[in-house]
Amino acid sequence: MRPALFLDKDGTLVKDVPYNSDPDLIEFSENALEGLKELHSAGFALFVVSNQPGVALGYFKERELSTIRNALREMMRREGLSLEECYFCPHREDATLPHYRVPCECRKPSPGMLLAAAREHPIALEKSWMIGDILDDVEAGNRAGCRTILLDNGNETEWRLDARERHPTFIARSINDACRIILSSHTSGEER
Repeated sequence: MRPALFLDKDGTLVKDVPYNSDPDLIEFSENALEGLKELHSAGFALFVVSNQPGVALGYFKERELSTIRNALREMMRREGLSLEECYFCPHREDATLPHYRVPCECRKPSPGMLLAAAREHPIALEKSWMIGDILDDVEAGNRAGCRTILLDNGNETEWRLDARERHPTFIARSINDACRIILSSHTSGEER
């Protein structure tokens, strides 16, 4: 069973372009690739887990998520990285399109996307990490049994820390910084 690194997409792995489905507008966030390469070399499987409310709000079609997935895979491949899979949640409680206005277990802060990845791939969740830019990402990772890192890049605006699951294991400024924390824990054998 491998450890995994779960990455939020918008505002974490890539620059945040609201409701984007155009692969030409996808760019890696600054200070991300060096750390990802080190974790990949250390045996971490890389996954993207992302709420995509643009589908539920009618900004783009669910089928366009496969274009986004393919673009991310190709971008990572060009950097020498392998993206195992992307998991997207198209649901939202206030969806414009009624068939996406359903209760689901995949929309973060629920852990459904991470749990699906663990069912479909040989992943040890207790050795895995979730990195995101808001506390809903942290909560999803904690609820799945992972350790978590919040990127303090200005995207979390509410700072609602009312439940233990919303407290990150660590806070970092960039993915590179987060990956250094993870590698330090991994090489020292520190477990949850």
